[in-house]
Amino acid sequence: MKRAYEKVIQEHLTENRQMLFLMGPRQVGKTTTSLEASSLNPNHYYFNWDNQAHRLLIADGQEAVAKRMGLDKLQAAPSIVVFDEIHKFPKWKDFLKGFFDVYGKLTKIIVTGSARLDILNFGGDSLMGRYFLYRLHPLSIREIIDPSLSDEEIRPPKPIAAEDFKNLLLFGGFPEPFIQRNTRFYNRWKKLRFKQLFQEDLQDISNIQEIGQLQILTELLRKQAGQLVNFSELAKKVHVSGETVRRWIETLKALYYCFSIQPWTTNISRSLLKEPKIYLWDWSLVGEKGQHLENFVASHLLKAIHFWTDRGFGDFGLYFLRDKEKREVDFLVTKNEKPWFLVEVKASSNGGISKSLYHFQQQTLAPYAFQIAFDLPYVDKDCFSHHDPIIVPASTFLSQLI
Repeated sequence: MKRAYEKVIQEHLTENRQMLFLMGPRQVGKTTTSLEASSLNPNHYYFNWDNQAHRLLIADGQEAVAKRMGLDKLQAAPSIVVFDEIHKFPKWKDFLKGFFDVYGKLTKIIVTGSARLDILNFGGDSLMGRYFLYRLHPLSIREIIDPSLSDEEIRPPKPIAAEDFKNLLLFGGFPEPFIQRNTRFYNRWKKLRFKQLFQEDLQDISNIQEIGQLQILTELLRKQAGQLVNFSELAKKVHVSGETVRRWIETLKALYYCFSIQPWTTNISRSLLKEPKIYLWDWSLVGEKGQHLENFVASHLLKAIHFWTDRGFGDFGLYFLRDKEKREVDFLVTKNEKPWFLVEVKASSNGGISKSLYHFQQQTLAPYAFQIAFDLPYVDKDCFSHHDPIIVPASTFLSQLI
């Protein structure tokens, strides 16, 4: 299926000289998406570090790759090259810097990878100013409905087919299991992906030896998705130090197993200052219904703030709100460090609007405050036409993101 990121790549290749770095979880569609976008150019090339022949070519240096691409001959237009998983090459930064500096006017460069580049100390001086980073996420409601791009962050609402909504919740947003919609395939895919995480990906970026204990930690995080992280309690259960738990969680975040959001504290009296909340990139792994729905929304919001930031709409952030009186709102989205909208997640529309939503909107001065309900049918109305706290259908609100 078509991805919105194909159009993002095409937009980048048309408008920018910098290399495009496309990062995201394993099996989220980075290679497929980059190849679909680059194949529109008749002169496109693909080199994968995991391919032995390609590895030998890259190891031979920039001139060898340029010669294979025919860059020593006159071309009517720049060619496109995709370097896949090249961060596994020990000298990958030097290779890309040299290739870009010498051949950057003759070719457009796309780099994909499944390990987060910050853990690999990517942001060094050698590549400064030579790349733009784009983060590819699993499928979301809006991308399924309409993968086109918009010049605005918030889109007009659109309905999603009930079957698509159901299967997105059940099988997650990774393309293969969502498209297959088969429980037996999903179970096998899930098992294989988990195996790859511990047998391949971890070895690429860490020297962690206590794999069994790390697997226990991943299971604990799965069961506690959406809850405050207590590092001391996790350390006791895993039988390691609190510092080790913190380090392992950072590694799991780098491998796109989970992500964390911090509490927003600015202008919040008696705010909770320290503990983050953890969510999984694959919400289908979360079993408990309330946590599952909250993780589903968290993933949509994270995708939105990454997408908006990467396309240059501003600097967006995702937080939660909680004070020492235990008043809480699940999410706060900020734009350029200012509160923009609040989101509280509920399975049911019964019970009225949360008092905490009113309280924290007054404290943050966020222009919008939404309570998302999963039992409400789609309504063809812009949620952002209301400024006071309001209960909105999940399918309507999430369709207005990306």
